[in-house]
Amino acid sequence: MYVSFWLPTVVLGAALAIKLPSILKLWRDPLLRAVGGLLIFACAVFVFAAPKTIAWTNRVTGVPNIAAPWVYSLLTALSASWLLLIIAWRNGRSERSAQTRRATRWVVSVYAGVVVALWVLFALADVPVEQIRDLDTYYANTPFMREEILLYLLAHTVACSVTARLVWNWSRTEGLDAWLRWGLRFLGAGYVTNLLFSAAKLTAVGARWTGHDLDWLNTGIAPSAACIAATLVAIGFIVPHAGQYLQERWRIRRRYRSLKPLARLMRGVTGAREPFDLRATPELRLIRRETFIRDALLQLARHLDDDLRARSYEAGVTLGFERGRAQALAAAVTLLDAVETRRRTLGDPAPAADAGAIDAAGAIGAPGAARAARTTVSPRTTGSPRPLTGPTSGAVGAGGRGAEQAPGGGDAAPAGGASGSGGGVGRGDTTYLLREIRAVSRVLRRPDDIQAVRAHAVAPAESMSTHE
Repeated sequence: MYVSFWLPTVVLGAALAIKLPSILKLWRDPLLRAVGGLLIFACAVFVFAAPKTIAWTNRVTGVPNIAAPWVYSLLTALSASWLLLIIAWRNGRSERSAQTRRATRWVVSVYAGVVVALWVLFALADVPVEQIRDLDTYYANTPFMREEILLYLLAHTVACSVTARLVWNWSRTEGLDAWLRWGLRFLGAGYVTNLLFSAAKLTAVGARWTGHDLDWLNTGIAPSAACIAATLVAIGFIVPHAGQYLQERWRIRRRYRSLKPLARLMRGVTGAREPFDLRATPELRLIRRETFIRDALLQLARHLDDDLRARSYEAGVTLGFERGRAQALAAAVTLLDAVETRRRTLGDPAPAADAGAIDAAGAIGAPGAARAARTTVSPRTTGSPRPLTGPTSGAVGAGGRGAEQAPGGGDAAPAGGASGSGGGVGRGDTTYLLREIRAVSRVLRRPDDIQAVRAHAVAPAESMSTHE
């Protein structure tokens, strides 16, 4: 099995491109610096370890096999970056900063010493025959080169073992974001596969020491394992970032689409649409739609019937809807009532856009009829007409019908009040509508539920106005 060296290079480069803006912006963050160093060294390893690049390096320098200590040095620096990432990841900016600095200095000192030793050993070794793919086994018994090969493999194995163990432990930590957990799993799989690279190399070299030939492990298994490992590590860095980004885009898109029924209904109120620009970001489109809806709701404030909303909430609970949905259905009934009342007040015909926008508007009949019924003059009442219920109903005499009790002991009562001392219709409470536009928009897709709640809510008032 052979995996191209350029595949992990491309994936690692993509991971670096994704992380680079954050790294440059927050350069003082040790964790981001460690991630940046790891990705840069990983890319460099696979660029210079490619057979064509090895041949080019030897040819340009004029020194046979000088690409070997160079690639070994890059691989050692990569191993050190794994440990530095673990140190920064575990300690971060905690109070253990002194301990973090000591551990960082220790790792840098030890692995820098390994790099120096690699070059010294290469200078002492006699390696005149150029080897592009199987240098480790070809010179496995050569003095000084033998020690160099063993040194870089041991440094790589130690770093990989420590990193793999800690990453796997962290991937099982409770409370992790799902995308981060999957990223850690890919990282753990990558580091475990890196151990296969070291095992294949050490086995092939050890076989040469005992007079056996297992070079295929060095030329076939080890390079493929390294490529797969690097690809898994790169994916481990990409998954949390890309996954969270795509999830956020999807969440914004769903929220934007969920507001469509309410936005279409509000077009009949304003006679216009929310601003639209093909070049606008999804976040900006969502903000514009939410702003458009809230502005239109404020125009309906004086037509909102808070008593109808309270009755509708009680009707929704009575019909078996859970409290959150009952509250949204009550708001939808009140909103459709206000739209129709405003239209009749202004003497406008039903706008074509609004008439076809949502089935609920037609499903509940004439929404303004409930308000008209509640403002009829009772045969037993003398004086000017008065609303039977609503914000001013507290002024009704002892012999009349008292104010309607809000659900939950007043939780649904008007916050801003719609009453004035003269008993006229004032500004309705828009607090819930402005805060829960998504919930209201969602229930507008269920006209049958809205019709059932409204029928149950207005029947007592209409019956009382007829028989009182």
